[in-house]
Amino acid sequence: MPGLEDRVARCLDASRPWLDRDRLPAFLLTDDRTVKGLNATFRDKNKPTNVLTFDGNDTFGDGDIALAYETLRRESIASGKRFSHHVCHMVVHGLLHLAGYDHHRPDEARLMEMTEARILSRLRIPNPWRMGGRRGA
Repeated sequence: MPGLEDRVARCLDASRPWLDRDRLPAFLLTDDRTVKGLNATFRDKNKPTNVLTFDGNDTFGDGDIALAYETLRRESIASGKRFSHHVCHMVVHGLLHLAGYDHHRPDEARLMEMTEARILSRLRIPNPWRMGGRRGA
């Protein structure tokens, strides 16, 4: 994806006001097979997912975010969204997870979705929840 590093940096800058502290996580854009292995190892779910977030501990690291290229591509096609917009959405989603946001309960999901939409609007990316977005990304 051309300009990926710049897009990730812009997502990080736009997200800073909502992060719990200054963070500079490591990002991995990889294939479904790798993410499936990580998901099985760390979450006991034997399937790929679009984004996995691993929090750094208090004394070392700012966390890790793994993105599954094929899953992101399939989701962007299925939802009719630009691939670059969907990738940015998942980067923001992962950053918010690092900051403690979650979407297990409806109230948490609403807050996380509204926060994602605000951050994405700063990047001039349309609200993914108004375009047929799905919970649980």
